[in-house]
Amino acid sequence: MSVLKLHNTLTRKKEDFVPIDNDHVRVYACGPTVYGRIHVGNARPIVVFDVLVRLLRLRHAKVTYVRNITDVDDKINIRAAERGIGIDELCAETIETFHQDTERLGALAPDIEPRATHHIAEMQAMITTLIDKGHAYAADGHVLFQVSTMADYGSLSKRSMDDMIAGARVEIAPYKREPADFILWKPSSDDQPGWDSPWGRGRPGWHIECSAMAKTYLGEVFDIHAGGLDLIFPHHENEIAQSCCAHDQTKMAHYWLHNGFVTMNDEKMSKSLGNIISVTDAADQYRGETLRAALLSAHYRTPLDLSDSAMRDARNGLDRLYRAVGDVDASQHKIDADFIACLLDDLNTPAAMARLHELARLANKGDDAAAMALKASAAVLGLLQKSADGWAKAGDAATDDGLDDAAIDGLIEARKQARANRDFAKADDIRDQLTDAGIILEDSVDGTIWRRR
Repeated sequence: MSVLKLHNTLTRKKEDFVPIDNDHVRVYACGPTVYGRIHVGNARPIVVFDVLVRLLRLRHAKVTYVRNITDVDDKINIRAAERGIGIDELCAETIETFHQDTERLGALAPDIEPRATHHIAEMQAMITTLIDKGHAYAADGHVLFQVSTMADYGSLSKRSMDDMIAGARVEIAPYKREPADFILWKPSSDDQPGWDSPWGRGRPGWHIECSAMAKTYLGEVFDIHAGGLDLIFPHHENEIAQSCCAHDQTKMAHYWLHNGFVTMNDEKMSKSLGNIISVTDAADQYRGETLRAALLSAHYRTPLDLSDSAMRDARNGLDRLYRAVGDVDASQHKIDADFIACLLDDLNTPAAMARLHELARLANKGDDAAAMALKASAAVLGLLQKSADGWAKAGDAATDDGLDDAAIDGLIEARKQARANRDFAKADDIRDQLTDAGIILEDSVDGTIWRRR
């Protein structure tokens, strides 16, 4: 069996993936903080690591994929107050829309989706352990991790202490022993979410949440921890510090994977620039599968510009693949070996997509085996899961022609009748009308089929 190679942020090298237990691979990915709908930048790790898990499941007997939900956070408190609704109502609403968005992206549900508020006891237990081992201290209702107690703090981000202090935008507070110390627990006012604890009523810091949930479901040390590039520091760095010091381990996860940023028309997505596009809006305009294909069009570690042209390219590429694959039954067909080889090389999805198009070229020449391999292989990327006819007729808002399926079928029938009456001028006029509306007709001995451009 060929070896899966992954770029490990911890070592800055592409390494052979050697699981702790070959029969059970364990993966943790940081999930959403539920105060608003996710944007296309948030969608990238969801899609990329969904592909990773699909690939792992082809090669290992069991894969446990955990992706958490952060439902206690100051951003949530602020958004709920702005909208004049309760925190529980905001979280429930946002979790529901998150699941709708991930479904539109074609992402499989994780095996376990823990919520932070359901694991407060585990967080408090880990904090107590860190205090008992001399890695944390209580002060003025807060509990803080003392960074100086961990000799190799910063091993993931490779930053100097001065850079880490600046990058974390640390709060200068009298209760801190050192500027880089970070919060494990903080006090809550009466109008803020809070839980009783040995240190007073309060709530957890962000980093301790993932450490506790990962340990609960995957153990003290597991295989892969994944997330966006922006999480390397301080979030993942602090997760490592908490977990390793609490459990007396040298590692939290053996492999750390991070996806690159998404830009919009060559500008980094930014609320101040007003170029934040939600998954809902993008999927409404182009369809979820098109967005998924666009997110896989660049290598996951590189920046990705989601311009309108990139989205149109992704849509047109899917059109070509769907036309080539038709409605073949690929349930018993093996996945293409060259396609898998691309994914085994650090999830090289652009190369894998190129191989799909090569299979499509062969399928268009009448190679049925290539068509079946195309269908089976595309499933690993979560693509081509609809019927070819359904895809062609669905269209999207970006090319909305104002004609519904019934109107198109009616015009095609009228064209058929005009041709039967040898009124070829009228038949051509109808064809031109449909062409102008973005509808492509394909005539054959079996009749006329149509698809949207």
